[in-house]
Amino acid sequence: MSTLPFSSAVYAARLDRASALAADAGLDAIIVGPGPDLQYLVGVEGDTIERLTALVLGPGLAPTVVVPRMELAKVRSTAVGELGLRLADWVDGENAYDLVAEALGAVTRVGVSDALPALHVIPIGQRLGVTLELATPVLRESRMIKDAAEIAELRRAGDAIDAVHRRVPELLRAGRTEREVAADIAEAIVAEGHRTVEFVIVGSGPNGADPHHEVSDRVIQDGDVVVVDIGGAVPSGYNSDSTRTYAVGEPSTEAAERIAVLVRAQQAAVDAARPGATAAQVDAAARDVLSAAGLGEAFLHRTGHGIGVSVHEEPYIAPGNDLVLREGMAFSIEPGIYFAGDWGARIEDIVVVTADGCERLNVAPHRLTVV
Repeated sequence: MSTLPFSSAVYAARLDRASALAADAGLDAIIVGPGPDLQYLVGVEGDTIERLTALVLGPGLAPTVVVPRMELAKVRSTAVGELGLRLADWVDGENAYDLVAEALGAVTRVGVSDALPALHVIPIGQRLGVTLELATPVLRESRMIKDAAEIAELRRAGDAIDAVHRRVPELLRAGRTEREVAADIAEAIVAEGHRTVEFVIVGSGPNGADPHHEVSDRVIQDGDVVVVDIGGAVPSGYNSDSTRTYAVGEPSTEAAERIAVLVRAQQAAVDAARPGATAAQVDAAARDVLSAAGLGEAFLHRTGHGIGVSVHEEPYIAPGNDLVLREGMAFSIEPGIYFAGDWGARIEDIVVVTADGCERLNVAPHRLTVV
């Protein structure tokens, strides 16, 4: 029995769309290695290894999966088997790149997924006698617009991570280390419905001023502002990602006031997310609120990133990105403020663009939570 999160018809439609987009881009074919794109297209999970696994598809081509024979059972248990895609298997001592060439025939322009390493890209290009190019524009377009089934999985992930945030106040207290709190949060992430823990950030006091701090052995102090940024994958492989800011004991008046501004900035960006707006305009909506309060220089990163089978994917909600938002795009909205050596704060939700605005998938309290 298949354990795939979606029906074979969903994967067939994804393959057809990828082939059509390749044709629109003038590509004869695309080659997709293990990684998020392969997971999205046919449900094959895992990372690239020294033995080549690759999906070959394109306009007029029968999709073919080149795969080591020792990996056949794994690949057949995915949509590859359900759809009866052609398998070109090989064993050590044989040349897998010859199988790619046979699946392609005569080609001029071929794109490769960005997760396929040089270890395979260079010999494939040499075997084909063409200069390979990135298939990222094709694959990005395929994955960027979520269908109803994907949105349902993102909702599931959002509900699960909200449940974890509701448990954080009972775990976060003075005298515990960040690492101890993070370990309990990781257990809660799994207990609340995720199959994997992708990341846990517990940034207390001055550590919260580092946006990508993870955890340390710092002992949490009374009065600390604490950033908790957490996420994982639910059984379908779709990810959660949500940040809330907490205070252990009463925070300073200045910190409370600045975090209240941050909450307003995050809401402004959520309000700006709608079809026809650009990614840069959503970013500016948050940035303008912070700048008006004299906090613009404390905002050190973009406002958001897309999410799906990857925690970070297109679209990126950043200054200068004129990508026009469309219904079905899913991304984070996560402005933050950071004061080196002192404290930091971030508020993050995942939203999905709807016909006339956006749906917020995280509803845990946004205000500064005092524990």
